[in-house]
Amino acid sequence: MFIKTIKVKRPNLLAAALLVVIVCLLAVVAFTAFKFAHPTRYKMENEQQRQEFLKDMGWEVSPEFDECKQILIPEEFNEVYTSYNDLQKQQGFDLSDHKGKSCDIYTYKVKNYKDHEDTDDVVCHLMICDNVLVGGDVCSTELDGFMQGLKNTADD
Repeated sequence: MFIKTIKVKRPNLLAAALLVVIVCLLAVVAFTAFKFAHPTRYKMENEQQRQEFLKDMGWEVSPEFDECKQILIPEEFNEVYTSYNDLQKQQGFDLSDHKGKSCDIYTYKVKNYKDHEDTDDVVCHLMICDNVLVGGDVCSTELDGFMQGLKNTADD
């Protein structure tokens, strides 16, 4: 039988441990940077995918969209589009990536918005370009209404 003993000096052991910590930190930073550089893409090729997404966001909506209209995202944003795009950026979307493109907007009546369950004044809009969700909002159609992102935050 043959036994080999290796004696590791303390400075080498500390250097190896430091190297492992540095490699782990770099891996975390790289993963985080990749995640933010490549946000989640939601495929929206059919009604079932749109319905599942809305359910995942916490919304109970009409079984089919109430309206679908096609818009052109402008090449230059005015103050309204800039403000709306700020809301989209908070959700991980950016409409400036789609300037000049045609986009379908699907509108759904929201049935479970807190304190608006018995009204038809809250709707959800999904903005879809090339079968991919690029933005959206939940808003009140009342004169003094509100607008928020797609996630239902009532239970947070």
